[in-house]
Amino acid sequence: MEQLLSPAFGTVFWATIAFLSVLYLLRRMAWGPILQALSDREESIEKALREADKAREEMANLHADNEQLLSEARSKRDAMLKESREMADKVVSDAKAKAKEEASKEVELALEAIQIERKAAIAELKAEVAMLSIDIAERLLREELTDSSKQKTLVDKLIEESTLK
Repeated sequence: MEQLLSPAFGTVFWATIAFLSVLYLLRRMAWGPILQALSDREESIEKALREADKAREEMANLHADNEQLLSEARSKRDAMLKESREMADKVVSDAKAKAKEEASKEVELALEAIQIERKAAIAELKAEVAMLSIDIAERLLREELTDSSKQKTLVDKLIEESTLK
């Protein structure tokens, strides 16, 4: 029993040499690459986080721009509707003096012009919103859809949320 508790000097010496050799080899060949891989991973994560923040800022800016465009389009539409209503009222009042038949024709023309302008404004607004949406979606898809399961999940979600059914 006492031999187990007091090892021989040669055994201790060679065990120490073996331990130091393994420690040296691990430090030389394993820890360096492991630490380098961890450092590279940390840098890639930081880069991805910076890019995500940048994308969020761009999305916020695009959202603000979209809101501004919608607001401008609404105000233009309201001004055009107001102007066309005023024009229609004037035409109606002038037409009453001339004749009933002439007045009804002028009102019809004014209403058709309003509808055409309104449709044109809506079509233009839809086209601009669509282009901005496509641009945003393209940027997001490049960033987010490297994995096929993420692609399928996003496509299913977008189909469910779509308002243009």
